[in-house]
Amino acid sequence: MRRDAPRFRLCLPRGFIFCTLFFFFCVAVFPVFAKGQQEKVPQETPLNVPPPAAESTPPTRSGGIADEIRSLVESGSPKNLSRALDFIRSRELGETEFGRIMNAVIVNLMQKVYPGLSTPLPQADPPLTHLYTQIIREANKGNYTHPLAVSRDYLEYVLPFLALFKESGSHALYLERLQGALPDLQRALDLNRNSVLAPLFMGLACERLDRAAEALDEYRRAAAVSADCYPAVLGLARVIESQGEREEAIRLLQDLLTSYPDNGAIKRQLAGAYYRNRDWSRAEPAIAEILQRDSRDAPFILMRAHVLVEQNQFLQAQAPLDLYGVIDANNRLYLFLRARVQAEGYRNRDSAITYLRALLRTWPDDTEALVYASRLLLESARREDQTEGGEILQSLLTNDPADQVKDLAIQDAIRREAWKEAQTWLAPLLSSRRSNRDLLNSYTIERGLGNASAAFQAARELYGREGDNEDAVIAYISALIETGRQNEALRTIETRLANTPGGALKGRYYYLRSRLRTNEEAILADLRASLFEDPRNLSSIIAMFEIYRRRRDDRRAVYYLKQALALVPDNPQLRRWEVEYAGMLN
Repeated sequence: MRRDAPRFRLCLPRGFIFCTLFFFFCVAVFPVFAKGQQEKVPQETPLNVPPPAAESTPPTRSGGIADEIRSLVESGSPKNLSRALDFIRSRELGETEFGRIMNAVIVNLMQKVYPGLSTPLPQADPPLTHLYTQIIREANKGNYTHPLAVSRDYLEYVLPFLALFKESGSHALYLERLQGALPDLQRALDLNRNSVLAPLFMGLACERLDRAAEALDEYRRAAAVSADCYPAVLGLARVIESQGEREEAIRLLQDLLTSYPDNGAIKRQLAGAYYRNRDWSRAEPAIAEILQRDSRDAPFILMRAHVLVEQNQFLQAQAPLDLYGVIDANNRLYLFLRARVQAEGYRNRDSAITYLRALLRTWPDDTEALVYASRLLLESARREDQTEGGEILQSLLTNDPADQVKDLAIQDAIRREAWKEAQTWLAPLLSSRRSNRDLLNSYTIERGLGNASAAFQAARELYGREGDNEDAVIAYISALIETGRQNEALRTIETRLANTPGGALKGRYYYLRSRLRTNEEAILADLRASLFEDPRNLSSIIAMFEIYRRRRDDRRAVYYLKQALALVPDNPQLRRWEVEYAGMLN
């Protein structure tokens, strides 16, 4: 019994040990085996499993949404640029490198291409090392960056043109740079036909290179790509206006302003178009609105002064002229307007001549200034001024004179009562243009020659064209009187007198009515009424002189003769009377 017991005790530990080792072996090996089996299954039975559905995983920042944003930016229209901004903001891409560079591109395009829009823009913070950042930075310095020849990146071809969007440096060099940019823009156009940027920039380049037909094509192409590319329509209007179609350009701008009623760029161009079309009544409020936004906008300050001068509002023109004089007192138009205000508003011929001489020192061949100076000098009472004015006129009449020079020659001949000479200068103008001023001159000349019927024909044609123009009305009434149509003349005068406020014009109607009176006292009453309204009415002064001359009332006759000579000292008829009354005039 004692021998068997120890054997039994020795066998138990061996079995226990074996079982224990086997258990730990299974625990350690089975997971590895199981894992190996799991990894081998896909290799043994490969399946074509589709990727997870799009809705199960949100788009990444460099995936489809990035392509969509880039496409919107490349399209270049303000609406799509705004949509790209919304995408970047809503997807919280503004802090990523992609979002930052796209924001920078959008901001620069909006500020330079579409400055008239008030779109809220983010702060531009582009990655410093990005190629677009370098292009934009150089463009802001006025440097054009040519893209690599192998590049197919649309923005690399169009963004450099921002350097040329506004002219800088010498004009010749600028035009050379524009010419050099055209191949890049053409390449951009080939890369993307759905963008407004390449055709818009090409239109701008062609316009400034005086290639009008190509500019029109490109502007129309840009406008066709996107209707909200208003700079293309502005360019189209500029080119059309430069070709003489001013009314059509104005219509385009008016339609555009309807779509963008608060757009300052459109308002500026429309105001300028009214001004260049000499449509003063529409130009004045349009220019005033521009100046309400910026009271120191120099070009529009000068435009406003010009409009007021053209409307004979000389006192009102002083304020904008004073303001502009602080900005640029040597501007050619500024000096000319100053001369007109002095001559026409203040009757200060000497001051006007001073401004004109300052102008002619810089622009000695300025025909408009020379004509105006000659006219003022010819109207002067001083012989030396008249001589200088005549010399200027004769120099202008050589070598195929312009129409405004012929106009001055006609006025000078009328002033000297050289009717045949005036008729000679007027004849070609009547054939070529037959303006309202030509018809008025024709009436005056034919009347001076004693051709009452021809004078009436000219006055009637003028009155038919401009029935509300005071010169046309006066000429027509005078022609009615001179051709024996007294009743019609009187009816017209009475109607005008009843509807005309006091002033120089009413004085002219009183004078005309005096010509229909048969009683000398009634004539005198109308002449006195005329001079009460306008003491400088030359026709009434001369008529008063003639009455007292017939009455041999020398004292009163000399009184009116002196007044007439003070107004027109070189009038041939007055000069004859001056000789007659020489002893009493001193």
